[in-house]
Amino acid sequence: MARIGPFARLFGFLSQDIAIDLGTANTLVAVRGRGITIVEPSIVAIDRTSKRILAIGGDAQRMVGRTPSNIIAVRPLRDGVISDFEVTERMLAYFIRAVQERAFLAQPRVVVGVPSGVTEVEKRAVHDAALSAGARSCFLIEEPLAAAIGSGMPVMEASGCMVVDIGGGTTEVAVISLGGMVVSKSIRVAGDAMDRGIITYARQVHNLLIGERTAEEVKQSAGSAAPLEEEETVVLRGRDQATGLPKSVEVSTVELRDALAGPVGQIVDTVRSLIEITPPELVSDLMAHGIALAGGGALLRGLDRRISQETRFPVYVSEEPLLCVVRGAGALFEEIEMLAAAEGQFDSGRSRR
Repeated sequence: MARIGPFARLFGFLSQDIAIDLGTANTLVAVRGRGITIVEPSIVAIDRTSKRILAIGGDAQRMVGRTPSNIIAVRPLRDGVISDFEVTERMLAYFIRAVQERAFLAQPRVVVGVPSGVTEVEKRAVHDAALSAGARSCFLIEEPLAAAIGSGMPVMEASGCMVVDIGGGTTEVAVISLGGMVVSKSIRVAGDAMDRGIITYARQVHNLLIGERTAEEVKQSAGSAAPLEEEETVVLRGRDQATGLPKSVEVSTVELRDALAGPVGQIVDTVRSLIEITPPELVSDLMAHGIALAGGGALLRGLDRRISQETRFPVYVSEEPLLCVVRGAGALFEEIEMLAAAEGQFDSGRSRR
């Protein structure tokens, strides 16, 4: 390991270490020594004419579907990758400034979680966006590994463990041993696809137009992946396609489960296909450790039971699954050897010149 000079040590001491889970649906930020400080939607409200940013995060989310024609609320990440570089950069800069206590002294080191299936170009976009947003250096960690670390799994041991990280845009499935991913798969089917399933169902079956925010709220309150002990009903409110007037319909959790069947089935099939290519030596370890579910999608009721029934493996939801990736990314700062490995593996730890 290269020797660190006294100036570099002082510079590092005066800066802050920041871990970021840059998600399609939510951005989470943790500061070393302070814990998780920001959990905000990855949404930015922009004035169409001046291109000025009016709000970021929760304030912007409250504008979705309620803005005049000159204001748009955009999500600068789609399917786990950057779709609007400039807006992502400005959103990152906002969050980085928001958590810095000594911003006038030094720029922070940043670790960002990225999906395992992204290309080198997409990794470079995340890396450059973080540097442009004010980071001194940026390291990337693949989200399944970060989720496994944040879930408390024994990732450094010579035994296999499996994590399923279901975010907004992507689902990451990986078997991890000795600090690395043995096999992994990434599909661009996750929470957003579930929302679209509910929107499509409401339009095709009930001739009802509902928005993304309504679909997400219904998914969280009444969605499920497996039969419930007591099925419920929920009211969907939107606009009648035929008349254009407000309309309300009552749907059951059974109907919503049918609406979610497509994306849930794809996630289950991905888990099963990964198990099929897992080395036999690690399969018994998976039976012992179980499969951990992380990410916001892990909160869908009955998903753990559904995957367990389909795979015959024990499955459990991690504690606070939405926080697993950012916790795992922040843990890199506690292990300098892992930080160096991340820099070498992704070639993304180069400081701004």
